Amino acid sequence: MLQNLQIKNFALIEQLHIDFSDKLSIITGETGAGKSILLGALGLVLGNRADLTSLKDKEKKCVIEAHFKISDYKLKDFFLQNDLDYEDTTIIRREILPSGKSRAFVNDSPVNLQELQKLGNYLIDIHSQQQTRELSDEGYQMQIVDAIAGNRELIVDYKKQLSGLKKIQIQLAEAKERKADLTKEQDYNTFLLQELVDAKLKDGEQEELESELEKLSNVEFIKESLAKAISLTNDEQVGAMQTLKEVKTALQKVSTISGEYNQFFERVSSLLIELDDVTDELSQNFELLVDDPARLTLINQKLQLIYTLQKKHNVANVGELITIQNELESSALQSDELESTIEKLETELTNSKVKIDKVAVTLSEKRKAAIPVLTDKVTAILTQLGMPNARFNFEVKYSDSYYATGKDTMSLLFSANKGTDFGLLKKVASGGEMSRIMLSVKAVLAEYSKLPTIIFDEIDTGVSGEISNKMGDIMKAMSSGMQVFAITHLPQIAAKGDQHYKVFKTTQEETTVSELKLLSKDERVKEIAEMLSGKDISDSALNHARALLN
Repeated sequence: MLQNLQIKNFALIEQLHIDFSDKLSIITGETGAGKSILLGALGLVLGNRADLTSLKDKEKKCVIEAHFKISDYKLKDFFLQNDLDYEDTTIIRREILPSGKSRAFVNDSPVNLQELQKLGNYLIDIHSQQQTRELSDEGYQMQIVDAIAGNRELIVDYKKQLSGLKKIQIQLAEAKERKADLTKEQDYNTFLLQELVDAKLKDGEQEELESELEKLSNVEFIKESLAKAISLTNDEQVGAMQTLKEVKTALQKVSTISGEYNQFFERVSSLLIELDDVTDELSQNFELLVDDPARLTLINQKLQLIYTLQKKHNVANVGELITIQNELESSALQSDELESTIEKLETELTNSKVKIDKVAVTLSEKRKAAIPVLTDKVTAILTQLGMPNARFNFEVKYSDSYYATGKDTMSLLFSANKGTDFGLLKKVASGGEMSRIMLSVKAVLAEYSKLPTIIFDEIDTGVSGEISNKMGDIMKAMSSGMQVFAITHLPQIAAKGDQHYKVFKTTQEETTVSELKLLSKDERVKEIAEMLSGKDISDSALNHARALLN
């Protein structure tokens, strides 16, 4: 419940500190006195956006602080999930700075507006004329029926499963899209892969083939050059081998004289051994050189194939071609894996739908069972409110689609009078009828769920006389189990309150100020009498006011 409210520098309010009871509190005042300002301040506490127009004095900050007793609301999990300090008496403070910045705190912990709005939904239900219009909304109608049906835990389960179902659907759609993209390219990729496979490429092969091609293309020139080199080395008269042997013999004679000459001798001996090895290898290589036109043709063909593939794939070497071949093979495997993934996801989707459908069916059945209870209770209350012939027809249809709270669609049809056909509520109910219907619905909901503090903002619009008296009785009955506020212009409702507050304007020097005052018993008599007869209060009005209060 809302225990007290403190407002500083907001709109026409300079400073206000007011305590509230846990029963039925009445708020009255002339039009424009500031009742909407009070609701605006509460709206900021509940997370509404603010701007500098909210500041009375633009040089000072605006502070709105509300104390809530929440021990009966079972909100410890909410505080834990949002990393907030839980207190049985929770303090929400909202500050608007002259710079235009806004800050919000819950038990002195900073929070953002989204968190504040979520918390606010558990604390106060401000029933305005706008919410009365929401009665025509299918989603709101479903919430009402679900509250009577006790579907809260089922809906939590359904939403969890729906989230999982949507996740699978997204994964399946993505997998199918990837598969479709691969399929479009598959034929061409298969052709490219086969080309590379048939080429039987090996890393480093191009360099080896180009070297062999160079040899085979110049075999005669190479043989001629090798033959000349061998001849110059092995000639018995002037060959390099014979000359080195003579140099070796000459140096051998002096090698024992000095280490220096011995070193020369050993170096020439090494040269002779190396030259002998080179000559043998040149001879072997010469013997292996064969003019092979067939091999030359094969190498040319293979290199031409490599060059063509390199140009097609825009790469510079065989290694890169092999990389592309591996990628194409991987792509083919990926297509097979995707097919397997799609089959797996389709099975998961089917199983998920079976599970969620069971919950959706249970929700639908419980709704259909709750609707007669709801309609009976609402029509009974409407009878008290002067609508004895009101009839409702909730049309619940089970569909193939998955909605936020099940697979049901709902239409609320209404008839206010005997002999008239049912029509959509928003089209056939007047403003006064809508107000009475909404009050009846709230009264029934109060029996089935722990509603937060509720504020009825002129729910008596379009009603008067005995009907307003009955509306006051209903609000009074609701206040036995919850905190109820009623902003009203009707004396019959005002007389039902446990506490009565008056909003009024005063002029202080050059400024206008709105104030909220808790009325004493005598002040209540005067206020209700004024509501009955206007500013000129008659004795009969005073007597009538006392009668209403008694």
